[in-house]
Amino acid sequence: MAGRKEKPRRVGIVPEYVSFSPGGLGATDERRVQLTLDELEAIRLIDLEGLDQRQAAERMCVARATVAAVYARARHDIADALVNGKSIAIGGGSVTLAPKTTRAEPWPRKLEEDMTRIAVTYEDGNVFQHFGRTQSFKLYDVEDGEIVASQVVGAGGVSHGALAGLLAENGVDVLICGGLGGGALAALQRAGVCVYGGAQGPADDAVAAYLAGSMQKTDEASCGGHGHHGHEDGCGHHEGGCGHGGCEH
Repeated sequence: MAGRKEKPRRVGIVPEYVSFSPGGLGATDERRVQLTLDELEAIRLIDLEGLDQRQAAERMCVARATVAAVYARARHDIADALVNGKSIAIGGGSVTLAPKTTRAEPWPRKLEEDMTRIAVTYEDGNVFQHFGRTQSFKLYDVEDGEIVASQVVGAGGVSHGALAGLLAENGVDVLICGGLGGGALAALQRAGVCVYGGAQGPADDAVAAYLAGSMQKTDEASCGGHGHHGHEDGCGHHEGGCGHGGCEH
């Protein structure tokens, strides 16, 4: 008789930083502990946000006993890593991403669902250089290669991995930003958002460069700007690697 399928646990973030090592050194598989995303979520909710296990269970949409078991396992693994000098790798687990965004103002809807929506990390008219710390985005709705609407919106206190869910929930197809970490990039790719990193200067100019086909889709993490490169595959209205449903990898 087949066992009961595990119910996915709801998590609020996908972390930007997904590995930690003693003294910054790598470790073999024998010297590594694996922390799943639901284990990290239990630690985040209980130890960082100060929720009790009942409240954490409600947020993760599981039973309190499940949270207790996940939390105990996570703390044991973290203690093992700290005491015995093991590295920590974060990832995996049966989870669904559902960021808590109650502080965010409602974002505008697309005028037409088949429009391309571009989001740019935004500060004082320019591309903000760290995706995970951006406080606002400038949205551009594009139809037939032309911008038909734009608006600056707040991130609502959401940061790092949870931003991917926020963008996906609001119909964003393309993100233009400065630098971003590997965890954030992976979360955005899973959410079907095409990423163009390394942008600098005025946000409007960055979008114009994207529409002109002179930006390169980002396939690896970057913590610094790289400038603009030749465009080989695009999203939405461009021919190439990305359609409206997300990126092909």
